[in-house]
Formats: sequence, structure tokens, C-alpha cells
Amino acid sequence: MPVPSLAVNPSSPLDVEADVLVVAIEPAPDGGVRAVGALGTALEEWAAGLAAAGHTGSLEETSRHVAPAGVRAASIVAVGLGRGDRHPDILRLAAGAAARACGSVDRVALALPVTSEADAQAVLEGAALGAYRYGGRPSASAGVREIELLDATTTTAAVERARASAEAVALVRDLVTTPPNLLGPSDLAARAEAAAEGLPITIDVLTELELEQGGYGGILGVGQGSARPPRLVVLRYDGGGDQHLALVGKGITFDSGGLSLKPAGSMVGMKYDMTGAATVLAATVAIARLAMPVKVTAWLPIAENLPSGTALRPNDVLTMRGGGTVEVLNTDAEGRLVLADAIVAASEERPDAIVDVATLTGAARVALGERYAGLMGDDEIIDRVRTAAAESGELVWPMPLPAELRALLTTDVADIANAKPGNTAAGMLLAAVFLREFVGRRSDEADAPRIRWAHLDIAGPANNSGSPFGYTPKGASGVMVRTLIALAEGFATE
Repeated sequence: MPVPSLAVNPSSPLDVEADVLVVAIEPAPDGGVRAVGALGTALEEWAAGLAAAGHTGSLEETSRHVAPAGVRAASIVAVGLGRGDRHPDILRLAAGAAARACGSVDRVALALPVTSEADAQAVLEGAALGAYRYGGRPSASAGVREIELLDATTTTAAVERARASAEAVALVRDLVTTPPNLLGPSDLAARAEAAAEGLPITIDVLTELELEQGGYGGILGVGQGSARPPRLVVLRYDGGGDQHLALVGKGITFDSGGLSLKPAGSMVGMKYDMTGAATVLAATVAIARLAMPVKVTAWLPIAENLPSGTALRPNDVLTMRGGGTVEVLNTDAEGRLVLADAIVAASEERPDAIVDVATLTGAARVALGERYAGLMGDDEIIDRVRTAAAESGELVWPMPLPAELRALLTTDVADIANAKPGNTAAGMLLAAVFLREFVGRRSDEADAPRIRWAHLDIAGPANNSGSPFGYTPKGASGVMVRTLIALAEGFATE
């Protein structure tokens, strides 16, 4: 479903013509509620009466009403901001909740309090994300078509940044929600090409023959059980500047577990296992659309993990990109195999940093729940990802990479094993320890430091299995796209 058009409008809340006018309220000192901002006497008096209808003004609380006399909009959605500071995260959540409450209408006007460009961007971004509808169902509702922020000072740049971010998140949600029979490896590669069309992005799609010639044993091994062969998609954007950021995203279009077959219940939802690839694709497209002065390369290793007579077996040994060998002890630990190949290839170009994104382990969800992404890697790049996430209103939590875990992956027949069957401790960390082995060095010197690297395990927050909240719908969330955009912006300013 297309993202609603975004614009600013200097009209007053009383005079704007819209299907829905969104106004903000907060708890009042006397125990009632009051309007936030200068809305005009008619709206301020009307808002004060909402307490009698049970409104408390708490964050994200919404209610919809017929507009009172003196207001030209057809109806009003009141959204609570709660108590405390009005920082952009609060405004983004409130705008998203309000947009969800608007339903299918043509035009929504937002009379939310903004005092900066960051506020304005957050409001427009949150509203656009909250208005998202998946358009793949014939019965899908139309959603909101136009969103206007009632403000006279917001710049075009803030609107464009909000639009690019919202479109990028919507792209991830659309791709991840698509049924897996309609989105095999070649289909996802074609969607990537379509997303990059018309932008200053060059794109290469490596077929199975080219993967074999390039020594991508991990991608080929994972994909060899499926009738739909694997792909590696590489997107390159060069906006100038001195910094080069490499993004790597896991693209398993469906994960049955392979011969290490998942239980039936655990297999439902495994179309989500390509979220990492969709995330780095969408972030790169947004970065190019915003013409950031930075070089970004995105690597999308894509495969379908299915059991068959040709499928990868436990105890098979794969020769990876770069010549390293891996004994496969669990074919359901396949994401790290395709990521490893792509990380090696990304390292060969000696970027300033590599960030990989993956729905990698169920252990991440066990440890951190469904709203926090696990963040592992080198301290310097971890700090930068944390800063970018904070700017974007997204949640990450740093986790350690204990040196003693490496011994669990020792094997007599290869350089490393991909898993430790029977070990239930630190599964998220063990997967990251495996990936770290494939991060290249900054020069050809044997003792050169490794390229700065961070790993984001988004297995928990990539899919919202509960009720919608803020600007996040039920289902695919599009998490970490905005963080990667902010991260690239940080590199662009160096």
C-alpha cells in the first residue's frame, strides 16, 4: 500500500478542511484533561470536556468524535501525550496511534505541538507509519491518503526525510508480509531491482552459477534443498564523502529448518526470515533517495531453506567465500551461513564498518522479548548504532561476545562448526561469535585490526505478534530501517 502523501499546511486547526483533525491532550493538574498547544477557544473548551467521557490524556490513548461547532474538519481524533517531556519519540508514538484511529479517510490534519524540525519529522513519520496497510489482500482498506502537519515553519527537508523513512519501512513491511510462495529468492531479487529503479544505485544479482564461481559455499549450501535456487543481490550507492558503510542482511525467504526440520508450529511465520535483507535494501534505497554524501554497499544473501534429497545434511562441510570451512551440525542454523559468505565478500572491499541485520536466533527473543534488538560487535560501532537507534526511537540492547564461547564451535573436520547441538546457553551470543570469525581485516597485513563490525539480531522486534501500538502494526514492523538511515547519516557527516 502506498505511503500517504505528506505535507505542511499553515492553516489554523479551526479553519483546516479535513476528514479528521488530530489534536493532542494531556492530563490537567485538576485531574481532568486539557488541550496541548494553541488550538483556538472552541477546541480548547471542547477538549476540556473529554474527561467526562473517560479520557485521561495518557500516551497513545485515542478517541474519535464529531467536530464541535466552529471547527471546519468533519471529525476529530484526540490523542493523549501523557505527562512529561514532549520529545520526538513521544510525538512519533502519538501520531502513529492517532493515524491508526483515523481508519480509511482521504485527508488527515495534525495539530500536534512541534517546536523543532526533529519534532515535525517525528510527527509526519509516525503518522505515515501508523497509517500503513498491507495492500496484498483484495479486501484491504484504503487507509489514509493525505497527511498534513499544521505548522508554518517546517521545512521541505523534514517532510522529505519523513517520507523517505516511511516509504522504506513500508517496503520492508510489504516484502515481509508477502506469502512465501510468491516471494522466492529470484522474486526477492526482482523486487530489489524494482525498488532501486530510477535511483543512483547500481545493482548486481548473482545467480547460482555465479555463486559457484565466486566460492559462495554457504549461500549455495543452504539453498541446495530448494527447487528455487539462491541469489546474492549487491546494491551500491556512492554519494561521495570519505566513509564507506557496508550493510548485510539475512534473506531466507522461507526457513523450514532443512533436514533439521522445525516443529510445525515453529515453521509458521518463517516467511519473516528474509527481514534482514529487506531491511538493508530499504535503508539503502532511502539513503540514496535522500542523496546522503556517503558510500553504502548492501549485501543480500538470499536462499530458501527446505528439506529434499539434495538438501544440506548435518556433518556436511562447506567451503565458504574466502576458503574457510564450516561443518554444519544444525541445518536450522542456516542464517549465519549465508551471512558469513556475504560478510567475507563485504570485507574484501575494506569498508569503514560492516553492520549485519538478521532474524537470526530464537534465543534473542527469549532474552530480550519482542521490542528490543540484540546488538553485538565492536564497542565503537556499537556506540554509533546505539546513538542512531536513540535518534530514531528504536530499541537496542548491547550484549557481550564472551571469548570462551568460541571453543564450543571447535570441530575436527573444519575451521569452525555452525552450532553446538544440545547447548541451550547463550544461543544469540554464540551465533554472533560465529559471524565474527568471518569479518575481514583492514589491510593485507596478517595482524591488521579487523574491520569495525556490529550485528543486530532482530528476531524479536521484527514481528509484532500482539496488538498494534504507536506506529507499529500487528505483523511485520520494519524495525531498524530508520536506525540504519540515521547511522548512515552519521557516517555522512564525518
